[in-house]
Amino acid sequence: MRWRKGRRSSNVEDRRGESPGMGGGGMGGLGNLLALAPFLLRSKKGWLILAAIAAFYFFFGGDRLFEGAPQQAPSLDSEQSRQSGSEPAPGDEVADFVSVVLADTEDTWGQLFEAAGSRYVPPKLVLYDDAVRSACGLNSAAVGPFYCPGDNKVYLDLSFLGDLKQLGAPGDFAFAYVIAHEVGHHVQNLMGTSQKVQQARMQADKVTANRLSVMLELQADCFAGVWAFYAHRDRQLLEEGDIEEGLAAAAAVGDDRLQKRSGRAVSPDAFTHGSAEQRVYWFKQGFTSGDVNKCNTFAALSGRQQ
Repeated sequence: MRWRKGRRSSNVEDRRGESPGMGGGGMGGLGNLLALAPFLLRSKKGWLILAAIAAFYFFFGGDRLFEGAPQQAPSLDSEQSRQSGSEPAPGDEVADFVSVVLADTEDTWGQLFEAAGSRYVPPKLVLYDDAVRSACGLNSAAVGPFYCPGDNKVYLDLSFLGDLKQLGAPGDFAFAYVIAHEVGHHVQNLMGTSQKVQQARMQADKVTANRLSVMLELQADCFAGVWAFYAHRDRQLLEEGDIEEGLAAAAAVGDDRLQKRSGRAVSPDAFTHGSAEQRVYWFKQGFTSGDVNKCNTFAALSGRQQ
């Protein structure tokens, strides 16, 4: 990637070296509770699965994803969202790279939201070591990068870069894809999509809840592809081989690949992020079109759109 001359974001918090502590935390693990809720709310008959997904599609009200997006983005001025870290130290190349990628996503989504008659408020991105406390609770680096809708922040342990290499997805753009995917979850939160998914999952059986989660994750992959489209077209940030790195990363974190890697049998009903093939497909969908409205995974995967 041609990133060194790119703009740096002012929205990076460096909490590396800080203890996450055991107090505070705002929602106190609500994200984990919501993830467990579908397993507790049993049980519906199997034939309801597709009906629930189709109903969710109609709940979205059509194919235009930006229709109904808030004209004013939610305020981030709360106790939970105030900066508690510092800016990365000069000379920290990996943190510098993260800052450039985040800034580029800000430019892309700022333009897209403005064109849709709305305002984009970018997320903060928190760098941390080992464990971190957010409005979604206390999380260890083992969970990987994540977005917390409770405080509108992306959380990233830079050791995940090494994890990507071990999964067979080296390269700077592979890491950029991961950042753009998590920012995609922030976009979903601003658009109200995340809230609708959580509400639907709370009322669904386990398999349906997993499928809704897959739709949400694949849409974030598509949004990452949309960002890559504009980063390449408007700012020539991408170099030869970068997209291949992104596709390799998308495939490497497919649920089927991860299940096989852990020695388990592939179980599509247990997928929460999508198969390698699905993740590659939706990233490419965003990158080749540059169109947010081509990212309606909820319509496509419920059989309403091919």
